[in-house]
Amino acid sequence: MLLRPSQAGVQGSGPVRQGVRLAVDVGSVRVGVARSDPGGILASPLAVLSSGPDDLDELAELAASADAIEVIVGLPTSLSGQEGPAAGGARSFAADLAGRVAPIPVRLVDERFTTTQAHDALRRGGRDSRARRRVVDAAAAAVLLQSALDAERATGHPPGQLVTTKGEAHR
Repeated sequence: MLLRPSQAGVQGSGPVRQGVRLAVDVGSVRVGVARSDPGGILASPLAVLSSGPDDLDELAELAASADAIEVIVGLPTSLSGQEGPAAGGARSFAADLAGRVAPIPVRLVDERFTTTQAHDALRRGGRDSRARRRVVDAAAAAVLLQSALDAERATGHPPGQLVTTKGEAHR
């Protein structure tokens, strides 16, 4: 499944850093991973990993093998933008990941509606609910990454908050 950049993003093309980016949709059972092309134009699902003690090592290997310029981690927030317990878990995960992939930067980006959009895209693509369950996390990561790429194209700035290895996030 490839996600196309939004028309607004393509027409409002601003400067976009060249290089592969990875995006991570962190869940309690699975971790979805997506990857961009080297031009930073298009996001596509890459893998679904099992959540657990080895997921950070696997992500670090994926980032190194892709020669990624950054890793984006989804930050779950409510509709009002408030952070709950899941956001705290994502912040902790992002800080741990930043320690593993350094010097590759890790950024937290709002992931509202990514799973819903991924389910809709997979349903439109003809996947039944059982087939969607196996790939929706990677598809959600691709939605997150495409949104981040489009935001960078529109603003000329990397999206989200930069994460330090101490768990602090900065704009």
